[in-house]
Amino acid sequence: MGRAGAFLPVALFLGLAIVMWRGLYLDSKELPSMLIDKPMPSFAKVTVDELPVDNAALPNEPFLLNVWGSYCLPCLVEHPTFMRLSESGTIPIVGVNYRDQRELALNWLEDNGNPYAFSILDESGRFGIDLGVYGAPETYLVDSEGVIRYRHVSVLDETVWREVFEPAIAELRAEEAQ
Repeated sequence: MGRAGAFLPVALFLGLAIVMWRGLYLDSKELPSMLIDKPMPSFAKVTVDELPVDNAALPNEPFLLNVWGSYCLPCLVEHPTFMRLSESGTIPIVGVNYRDQRELALNWLEDNGNPYAFSILDESGRFGIDLGVYGAPETYLVDSEGVIRYRHVSVLDETVWREVFEPAIAELRAEEAQ
């Protein structure tokens, strides 16, 4: 091994150290989405109430798309925020009941309240895959044209609502008013 070969292990170590150091400063809650600024995937499903639903049923105004499941404890933590938003009429909320059983989902909504205009039943998880879902809970901000504008992975509580979603919705509504 020549002189240059002697430095190869050191160079590899330094490269790996730089990559790992950068990783320390990444936000683990920010998972990239390929669908930001792209239309929601086309779907033809049923709701948890067994009513047919497709993209045409989506609100014609900015709305939240919340991925949830009856098995999901963090979903129960964020649920009061969605109930408050629904009761106040702040913004429409559409649910995606992800990889769940219909009866369990209905029971969960009956026990905890239903903040959703409707909730898409995604028992197989295929629609969630099309959305790029990692798991419940996830919440998307969708504009009036059905374009995904923001994605939040994890609990959407009052702090996240106030610090992230309120400004994003205000900006989106201002854009759409122009």
